[in-house]
Amino acid sequence: MRIGVIGTGRIGTIHARTLSRHREVGSLILTDVDPARAQELANRLGETAAPSTEEIFKWGVDAVVITTATSAHAELIGRAARSGLPVFCEKPIALDLPGSLAAIAEVETAGTILQMGFQRRFDTGYTGAREAVRSGRLGRLHTVRAMTSDQTPPPAAWLPISGGLYRDTLIHDFDMLRWVTGREVVDVFAAGSDAGPPMFREAGDIDTAAAVLTLDDGTLATVTATRLNGAGYDVRMELAGELDQIVVGLDDRTPIASTEPSGPPAATKPWTGFLERFGPAYEAELIAFVEVVVGQRTNPCDGREALQALRIAEACEVSRRERRPVRLGEIAGGYALS
Repeated sequence: MRIGVIGTGRIGTIHARTLSRHREVGSLILTDVDPARAQELANRLGETAAPSTEEIFKWGVDAVVITTATSAHAELIGRAARSGLPVFCEKPIALDLPGSLAAIAEVETAGTILQMGFQRRFDTGYTGAREAVRSGRLGRLHTVRAMTSDQTPPPAAWLPISGGLYRDTLIHDFDMLRWVTGREVVDVFAAGSDAGPPMFREAGDIDTAAAVLTLDDGTLATVTATRLNGAGYDVRMELAGELDQIVVGLDDRTPIASTEPSGPPAATKPWTGFLERFGPAYEAELIAFVEVVVGQRTNPCDGREALQALRIAEACEVSRRERRPVRLGEIAGGYALS
């Protein structure tokens, strides 16, 4: 199997390394907006670099992995679909619903595969939580608390093209809320703060966010995020039911300290970022993609699944901006969502 990797930044490098080691993958073609970066990675991995995306499609590949800037995702997904190629793409499909729906339509018309990169679906903690909820261990689930806290903010230049805190960061928590519980979000009420560094206000973004979400069975969820958690990278999900309560992301590297005399000790080596925390999950999702391409498993996260997480992010952005509750039914963009 020959796979084209479009984008050789941080995530693209990780995915290329995983694929280069896979027994089903014979070779890779790597390309990037910075050709020298793609060539350097190709040299390290013993693979081939292409001067542009054009060559990925001209030289012939069996599948495509897209890890470019989000603004290029939808067009590349559509091009791959028209070429009859399976695609793995980092989230989101696009920064808006029309772009996402157009790309999904191309894939569905072509009858090809689109697997989206929501790596938390391959994390052992979230997998365990899903199993606990689905098995009935917790009884009736009544409360979910989810959070993503970055230790340091991204570069200022990234903020205007990131889509904002809800679409760029909390979209993972929204996906996990659906995936773990098996329920749909029916309404949200969100708030955000830009009281941190000026670069957030200059980009029209926020550095801290919170939202209350109601699920279709009445379960209540709170979701928070910040770009400025100096103690370390902190990603957790707590699920409370009538019979039991569990937590994802609580281990000896969780960057939190207890004020109780008998509380657990503070982490001596807290997580520093998502690449470190979710390293095994990133590898697992690419292995899964290869298995999907060769017909060994079904798609673990297609475009329609990714669309639902984006709709929740969109609803939160509208709620924050208009300072009101927003029902998910409002977030259709004038397009059919089924």
